[in-house]
Amino acid sequence: MKRQREEQGFTLIELMIAMALGLVVAGVAMQGLIGSGRSGERMALQMRERTFQRRALALLRTELAAAKTMELGTATNPDCNLEERTPVVHLMVEGKPITYTVGAAPSGIWRGQVLMRCGPAYELEGGLSPGAAQNQVVLDGLPTGGLKVEEVEVEEEEKVPGLVRMTLKQEFPLQGGSTL
Repeated sequence: MKRQREEQGFTLIELMIAMALGLVVAGVAMQGLIGSGRSGERMALQMRERTFQRRALALLRTELAAAKTMELGTATNPDCNLEERTPVVHLMVEGKPITYTVGAAPSGIWRGQVLMRCGPAYELEGGLSPGAAQNQVVLDGLPTGGLKVEEVEVEEEEKVPGLVRMTLKQEFPLQGGSTL
């Protein structure tokens, strides 16, 4: 009687194939996790920047609504040094000039071109302070032509003075060379 020896376990080739398949599955899972992390980072950046955009546009909208006079693309009497930035809109609010400009950032902490506001600061109660005008960055990351403010043309009988259209665009470099 011949005795057959029963072998238990896996052969070396079977173990190598299983390990290779396991590595492929782990690699796919890692790529999914990395992609999900990048997507979450991108979404968080978008939400943060949209909040800043809404604040900037709300400030512009509020000051446009309160302005007695408005000039687009000029700054007849700015209280701040414009430093070669392009005036977008010049307002007179409560008898005080406020000028919005677009141009190079005043320091390296800002990304791309910036929207700056030259005018008096706001007091805690919400009114304009009687102090001197200040130059403040309102929004950064603007490409060339990133903010456009233009008067809206309407029919003569529906003419509304001071009605403007604002278009805002921002760009941010992301890891991997793409932009947001």
